[in-house]
Amino acid sequence: MIDKILLEKLKSNFSEAFRLISANKFRTFLTALGIIFGVAAVITMLAIGNGAEKEILSQLELVGVNNIVVTPIHDKTNPDNENNDDDESSNKETKKFSKGLDILDAESVKKNIPSVKVVSSEIIMNTYVINNGKQNSVKLIGVSSNFFKTSNIQIDKGHFFSEYQSKNALPVCIIGRKVEKKVFTGESAIGKRIKVKDVWLQVVGVIEEKLISDKAQENLGIRDLNQDVYIPIKTFLVRYKDRKVITDNLNARRNRNNGPKKRIPRGNYHQIDKLTVQVNNSNELKATAEVLSKMLKRRHNDVLDFEITIPIQLLKQQQKTKQIFNIVLSIIAGISLLIGGIGIMNIMLASVLERTKEIGIIRAIGATQEDVILQFLSESTLISLGGGIIGIIVGIIGAYLIEIFSGIETILSLSSILISFFIAVTIGLVFGILPAKSAAKKRPIEALRSE
Repeated sequence: MIDKILLEKLKSNFSEAFRLISANKFRTFLTALGIIFGVAAVITMLAIGNGAEKEILSQLELVGVNNIVVTPIHDKTNPDNENNDDDESSNKETKKFSKGLDILDAESVKKNIPSVKVVSSEIIMNTYVINNGKQNSVKLIGVSSNFFKTSNIQIDKGHFFSEYQSKNALPVCIIGRKVEKKVFTGESAIGKRIKVKDVWLQVVGVIEEKLISDKAQENLGIRDLNQDVYIPIKTFLVRYKDRKVITDNLNARRNRNNGPKKRIPRGNYHQIDKLTVQVNNSNELKATAEVLSKMLKRRHNDVLDFEITIPIQLLKQQQKTKQIFNIVLSIIAGISLLIGGIGIMNIMLASVLERTKEIGIIRAIGATQEDVILQFLSESTLISLGGGIIGIIVGIIGAYLIEIFSGIETILSLSSILISFFIAVTIGLVFGILPAKSAAKKRPIEALRSE
């Protein structure tokens, strides 16, 4: 019986609150603006945060867990340019000689650093593939057997290189999904042959498609793996190019002609283009990178012709930056909600002054202080609830617009909508309490006498 009476009171109060709000639509809308923008900001913030978290996790999957990446720094001077000034030649004479980053470095790292789990080497060449008269640009990647493990690459069709194929430099390849679609339109590439530059290769596998954003490619130096052609690293060195042999032969030939002490600019003299070192535990990354740097510098005759990066640290820095952005956005949303709540309290206090006689009448005919409080709380809650609903709609639309126009991935979740709804209702209740109590404390006789 008591519950039924309470429900009737609530129904009556909300009905009266709706009538009063409808009679002052524009004022109510202005009052609710703070709630609208605050709730919209909360939903947008959480959507951006969810998108950033997903992006970080996907990028972490791409760069691999616990990886250290070593890339060469080479002399960009044209090795075929013999018209150098005498001063430049003398400077080259005093520069220490480095053999460059090579496969022997990879073997030495694996053998001598206990914290290293696996090591993989890569050689990269921009070239083209020909099939049935069609020519498409691709990256030809010579890889060691551990490359697919350190890069978290799975085979969708076919299989990885066998040990026999890798050791004997056989003309086999694994291709990306985009290469298969371009070259073998509408059919499977497994078992077929493609001509990459001047060499015919048999396709033994197709990798799973990897979704890689332009931002990830730019920030982390990740290639679009779907457009690559992978071959065993020995196949690359035997059937395509070994820069180490070519550079050494070139220098030997020119030194015979120009004197034993003169060294010409070598261009890219590194045998490999990337060395990925995977450690056993993430807490060993920094220490391993320091040992790796000292070891490679010693092997390269104290020449710092390589760069060491830890992708996971770059990702953590990105994550920290995005967290700061989310915190700033949260503060803005909080301020907006606070202003919205103050606006509701302000308009409700003004409403109490306007309706002093009305309060006196309902108190005179038997309404209790609790009834008056419930009446004004119903109004403040209805205003904030309406603003919350509009804010949710604005937030959802805003999240989609941000993704469309800025390229920032946003992910909406039911939890963010429910949180926003809860915040809106709570603000209506909290900021409506003071005006409601102010109205309830008015004495009926004083309220009726007021002008």
